[in-house]
Amino acid sequence: MTRTTPTTTRWSVATEPYDSPVAAALWRAYYTEVSDRWYLLHEGHATDPAELEREVAADTGEYLAPPNGLLLVARYEGEPVGTAGVRLADATTAELKRVYLRPEARGRGGAALLVSAAEDAARALGAERVVLDTRGDLVEARALYARLGYVESAPHNDHEFAEHWFTKELTGTWGP
Repeated sequence: MTRTTPTTTRWSVATEPYDSPVAAALWRAYYTEVSDRWYLLHEGHATDPAELEREVAADTGEYLAPPNGLLLVARYEGEPVGTAGVRLADATTAELKRVYLRPEARGRGGAALLVSAAEDAARALGAERVVLDTRGDLVEARALYARLGYVESAPHNDHEFAEHWFTKELTGTWGP
């Protein structure tokens, strides 16, 4: 796999309505990948299609709507390939949600660009720190967050599948 440096001509990140067809397609890809990964690891089979449909329908992403949240979509050479959501958990804390890049877009610098844009969005919402949770089997995500300055922290929620919690202070990192 060839890695490329992200450039503005190849990558773009912009807000997207949480209920747009683009968001729906990317979320379906996200849910399919993380659900299949869990089921294959723990039960030896892919996700039951009916269960996947229930999970997709149960989490509309409405919490990523303004004024307390937003969804970002990353595009590579114009094609939508990833998402990152930000929602205010309280007046100074934003939660990073649904960070995802399609497999074919990975290794090209887009994940860091997408998370950086989400951090900027969190700052614009008034957040001073960002928190997130992830699973133990999502080792690539955990490595990404550590590389981007997130540190493991105490649990900030009791999400059923959360096994690792991270935080990053945003104050003092705002700059040119």
